[in-house]
Amino acid sequence: MFLVIGEKPSVAQALAKILKAEKKEDGYLVGEGCFVSWCFGHLAEYASPETYDERYGKWDFNDLPIIPEKWELTVAKDKKGQLAVLKRLLRRKDIEYVVNACDAGREGELIFKHVYDLSGSTLPVKRLWISSMEDSSIREGFANLKDGKEYQNICEASVCRAKADWLVGMNATRGYTTKYLKKLAVGRVQTPTLAMIVEREERIRDFKKEKYFAVHISCGGIDAVTGRIDNRKDAEKMLEECRGGQAQVASVAKEEKSVAPPKLYDLTTLQRDANRIFGFTAKETLEYLQSLYEKKLATYPRTDSQFLSDDMGQTAGKVIEAVLHSGLFGKDILSGKEIPAPDIGRVLDSKKVSDHHAVIPTVGIGETDFSALPEEERKILLLIADRLLCATGEKHLYETVKAEISCGGHTFSASDKTVTHNGWKDFEDMLKRSFRIAEDMAEQEAAGDTEPAENRKDRKLPELTEGQVFENVQADISEHFTSAPKHFTEDQLLLSMETAGKGEFENETEKKGLGTPATRAGIIEKLVSSGYVVRKGRQLLPTPEGMELSAVMPEYLKSAAMTAEWENDLLRMENGELDSRDFMQGITELVEKILEGCRNIPESELYRFHQKESVGNCPLCGEEVYEGKKNFYCGNRDCKFSLWKENRYLSSMKKKIDKKMAKEFLKSGRSHAKDLYSEKKGQNFEADILMKVEDGRVNFSLEFPKREEKKQKGKKGK
Repeated sequence: MFLVIGEKPSVAQALAKILKAEKKEDGYLVGEGCFVSWCFGHLAEYASPETYDERYGKWDFNDLPIIPEKWELTVAKDKKGQLAVLKRLLRRKDIEYVVNACDAGREGELIFKHVYDLSGSTLPVKRLWISSMEDSSIREGFANLKDGKEYQNICEASVCRAKADWLVGMNATRGYTTKYLKKLAVGRVQTPTLAMIVEREERIRDFKKEKYFAVHISCGGIDAVTGRIDNRKDAEKMLEECRGGQAQVASVAKEEKSVAPPKLYDLTTLQRDANRIFGFTAKETLEYLQSLYEKKLATYPRTDSQFLSDDMGQTAGKVIEAVLHSGLFGKDILSGKEIPAPDIGRVLDSKKVSDHHAVIPTVGIGETDFSALPEEERKILLLIADRLLCATGEKHLYETVKAEISCGGHTFSASDKTVTHNGWKDFEDMLKRSFRIAEDMAEQEAAGDTEPAENRKDRKLPELTEGQVFENVQADISEHFTSAPKHFTEDQLLLSMETAGKGEFENETEKKGLGTPATRAGIIEKLVSSGYVVRKGRQLLPTPEGMELSAVMPEYLKSAAMTAEWENDLLRMENGELDSRDFMQGITELVEKILEGCRNIPESELYRFHQKESVGNCPLCGEEVYEGKKNFYCGNRDCKFSLWKENRYLSSMKKKIDKKMAKEFLKSGRSHAKDLYSEKKGQNFEADILMKVEDGRVNFSLEFPKREEKKQKGKKGK
């Protein structure tokens, strides 16, 4: 007998189908010779500080650093039942070994390890490591189960990543919060990510628009232009020197160029395109792709590879054939053009495949009813299917012509381009027609030589020869303005996260970025949910709270390079090149550095979030009066003046003192109220509330309009 543990119920059911484990029990399935059960993602996580010591329930800087000697796990209430099921199964005497069938990656290792550790099991562990949920892939995976020890390094890296995030997050957040007396959430990856968004916002705010000019000449069917001219007088002078004059072709250069097909998708590049084209968030794209994976229509989502392994050539060929005959693109497969044989060898490179190969569809795409798929999932499937066709397509070829024209002692440039073979862009254009997204995608093309066919205009230059002369040149000036940097979209932020710190590493460094493909979406969502970033359309903008937080963080915590280096260290740990103890020692030293920085924050800086606004002067001592949670109090600690927001006299009339009333009381000793309530009459009334301070005590009374004065005479209180 053996036990299989999947990461989710849906995955476990797919595995159980292959293992013929069809008998349902509470929290697991039973088959001949096996049990199949599941987690609900992370069943257990590292416990909060107060679990180790109740004094940590109150945040106190003097209790820091918090570094557990023995790490404890906690389980959410709604997941305890399933954990109990797994514990019973892992302790059964008739089970010979357990199969870790959680997602094949760092997080899957951590999910399984926590459950295994909590159970106290000593069962041997085998590993199911697959990149597709297709039946054939599952069968092959079970036929070739690995020893769990082979993945020990990946497991260790996952543990260190989780502990590092806990240590930095808990200590830095408590440290800065207790010093500044304001909740400031600090994270190993989220802080430098926020810093990038804030830095972009500051560049936009500081940007000053500058005007510049260009001079154009027209002659012989040519429109040629200068570069940027900053001074209008210089442009006008050039204009006069050229207008009506003679122009000569100084040089003509023709060049054959090509654009290689794009690489296959890894998760990050797919998330970028899905955001750019459809406006999906990174989190949404991951969810849609995960669903396609579980429906056996796409391969494993959380990959950082853009290649397939060398042994996947035949599989790729079958998938391409399935895509072409699937009807996914309707009847518009290149609009009747002949489809060239795919160059599959271009996408095969085992050396560039780490834990998982690139994201591609499965052969199941050929038997899918696409109308039954949610629209969002169908769009993601279209993207990855089209990218496979593009990546194995032919080069895009074109010819450029660049001419330099001399006139009035100045040089002007003109150019055009002619596509000679559309190549892989036929598939890209097909995708754009499918969703009518030509304009959206054209705006984001990487360079001018990669625009789609439907956006190309006839810009042909006439045949030119060096030395050719034109008379009576026409000239004009165009006016332009420099543009401010753009706010981040998720597409652009993901790219910046992926390449963060790149220039500060040696070329051979394997990992150069913030987070991993699996975690970047979660980091963005955490910044949004924490209130440090907001979405405005497709843009990501820092909130005032986000700007404030980034302003007080030291540069080393905002450094993309430092966090990217940690990611590289985790990868080295996976490869067995770095000991986990050395990594954790570095994290402990970082925590000490953070707290030392907190200790050295200048006294004057500690109140930056609590710049108090005076509501008036104290009637007893003349010092400033400030607003507190329950009262308005004198800034002089030796003074006992206090104006309580709720007091017995005004509460009987359902009235609280707000800031406006407090200012009026301190200025003139009275405040007019229109919404006082008479319990006796059961209705509202208006009156002036008078405040007097006698023997250090605050007394109130009412003053009514003259016609009411006699009727209400004598009604006073304290």
